[in-house]
Amino acid sequence: MKLVEYSVKDRIGFITLNRPDKRNALSLELVEELNATFVLAEKDDNVKVIVLRANGEAFCAGADLRYLQKLQDFSREENQEDSRNLKELFYKIYMLSKVVIAQVQGHALAGGCGLATVCDFVYAAPEAKFGYTEVKIGFIPAIVMIFLIRKIGEQKAKHLLLSGELVGGESAIEFGLVNKIVQSEKLAEAVVDFANKLITNNSGQSMSLTKKMIGEVQSMKLEDALEYTAEMNAEARTSDDCKKGIRAFLNKEDLKW
Repeated sequence: MKLVEYSVKDRIGFITLNRPDKRNALSLELVEELNATFVLAEKDDNVKVIVLRANGEAFCAGADLRYLQKLQDFSREENQEDSRNLKELFYKIYMLSKVVIAQVQGHALAGGCGLATVCDFVYAAPEAKFGYTEVKIGFIPAIVMIFLIRKIGEQKAKHLLLSGELVGGESAIEFGLVNKIVQSEKLAEAVVDFANKLITNNSGQSMSLTKKMIGEVQSMKLEDALEYTAEMNAEARTSDDCKKGIRAFLNKEDLKW
């Protein structure tokens, strides 16, 4: 059985965690398969938007604890290499040229919460809980904190990272972890509906460039960021998508991307 399933329908690429017996816990093999599958989906010309979802009751329970136990016998260099695999996965999703929507039907904990955090949008069921529980087992939320602070700010991130508290429902929205709460039986439909709106109404090139800039400008000095965005602005004006969009607007034509 593959740990990650991949399918495409109506320009939506579905990447599905398939380790339900282990609550989709992150093992070396699962992380490697996810990395490879996101590369595949990014290159797939039939895919415009990606949905990350999971089989079973949990979205992702974080790191596989038995695997973490084995890592205690690894050398420092071996542990660094293993950590880099997870870092590469999170960075890949965060900077991917295509929009990624997390469909969270169950708990997303620790690294699993990080997996949802690096996605561009998060739709969740009311019963789904989110939390960074590493401090409760003497571990640290190292890699995930970089993306969490960017997403929700330092104060809220500190609360989640230092308390290990689980949040769900409206609280998850207030923290900035979730975009929308949808009843379980309607969750998949709501995600597909939203993906279809992005596919039909928005330029894929524009979404890609906008996502890229959001990821890059935050680490730049103000003047450097302004110069970079001015260059990107100029580049976008001459793109085929921009020409097509402006022409359709001026001619009052319906435009479907």
